[in-house]
Amino acid sequence: QVQLEESGGGSVQAGGSLRLSCVVSGVSLNSYDVGWFRQAPGKEGEFVAGMAWIGGITSYSDSVKGRFTIPRDLGKRTAYQQMNNLRPGDTAVNVCASRPRAIGPRSTTGTYTTWGPGSQVTVSS
Repeated sequence: QVQLEESGGGSVQAGGSLRLSCVVSGVSLNSYDVGWFRQAPGKEGEFVAGMAWIGGITSYSDSVKGRFTIPRDLGKRTAYQQMNNLRPGDTAVNVCASRPRAIGPRSTTGTYTTWGPGSQVTVSS
């Protein structure tokens, strides 16, 4: 019953920034985690970052730590992926996802139950 929709993707030169938004609707998020994943064509998907919606505890992959942040606005029911110092290797479809609050790592793809349609990020040299 959760619905997710991303926006804010586009093309940018290396070193630039983008901010993705993920509007979450359908149910209360009080007992959910929200995560960001990305996948390039022909490549394996990878975890980017995730959070507990209530409490704001976050996890980041090593590849984006120090460059990206994932703030959220509780009132707007919106999660963000602030992407700074972008690299060509960041080119991918970025997807937000949700799962019921779980003990396991937020990076475990199979634990997420609802996925957004994705938003393309392209970084050129």
